[in-house]
Order: sequence, then C-alpha cells, then structure tokens
Amino acid sequence: MSKMNDALQELIDALARLPGIGRKSATRLAFHILDAPAAEAEALARSIRVAKRTIGHCPRCGNLTDSDLCRICANPDRATGELCVVEEVRDIAAIERTGAFKGRYHVLGGRLSPMDGIGPEDLRVDELKARVQDEAIQEVILATNPSVEGETTALFLIDELRPLGVRLTRIARGLPIGGDIKFADDMTLARALSGRVDV
Repeated sequence: MSKMNDALQELIDALARLPGIGRKSATRLAFHILDAPAAEAEALARSIRVAKRTIGHCPRCGNLTDSDLCRICANPDRATGELCVVEEVRDIAAIERTGAFKGRYHVLGGRLSPMDGIGPEDLRVDELKARVQDEAIQEVILATNPSVEGETTALFLIDELRPLGVRLTRIARGLPIGGDIKFADDMTLARALSGRVDV
C-alpha cells in the first residue's frame, strides 16, 4: 500500500473514532477534506489545535471556556440564586437555546452508572454542595436526563442537597410538541400526568 493510501486510511480511522461518525461518513469526510482547497483544510486543522490548546473547563461550573470563568458565570446579569444542574456541557447549550433560564449552571460531568463504574466520586457533587453553601443558592433545578441513570442521579442529588435547606426542583417531563399520546412510553405519560399545570 502506498504512503498516500496509508495516510488516507489513517485519516479515515481518526474520523471514524469521532462520536456518531461511522466508516461511511468518515470516508466521505476524508475525501471532502482532501478535495478541499489546502487553505480550508489548514484552517480546520488550526481550529482544532487552537481549541484544544485554549479551551478548558470553567473552575466554577464546569462549562467550556477560554478564559478564567465561562461567559455565563462571568455575566453579572445572570440570576445568582438559581442553579441548574446538568449532566454534560452540551446540555447547557440546549437549555440556553430556549432562552427560558436566566440563572447559572453546574455541570456534573456525567451521571451515576454503577454498570459503567461511575459513582458519586466521579461526578462534581462535592463542588455542587460547596456552591450551594458558598453562593447563597436559593433553588437547585435538577435537569438530568430522563433515563434510568439520570433519574438515579437526581434522586442521589436530592438526598445530598436536602440537608442544606435549599429549594430543590426537577424539570418537568412530558409529551413533546407534535407528539402522539398513543406512541408515548409509560414513564413519559406518567410524568406528563404528574407534572400537569392549571389552565
């Protein structure tokens, strides 16, 4: 096999290791990169290098940042008494897109999963408890995912935070807009019924 083929295979293998990218997509991306102008390919490589070198985690909330604090923690206009707890950084982006939450966040860095060997010591739980006490947090909104692991994590956090005297809330679960009741699973329907509001 020629050096070019070895290099192409290495590129495909590297792209295929990205989440959500299969071999076909990796091959398509590799050929796109090779067909692109050299400046475009170099710009992509440079962006990756700069991002890896300059972006880290906010020491306060765990969000991604390229400065001392992330933009949300550094924003004085954010409500300081409300703390929304999420599993991963990407969950912040999803909530921010709604424009419905004006408080601050705390990223756990995952969720409890004994099957995968992830326990409380692997999550940023101690940091969360410290923030609740040090930052005069009035409400903690648990926004973990509606999975077995997410529910387990939320229940664990409730037990850990309740003694601190902070108000604990859980994001509502229900049917998606455009959803069909007959196709909803039992847990979603149960959550939708228990989370109903007055009209």
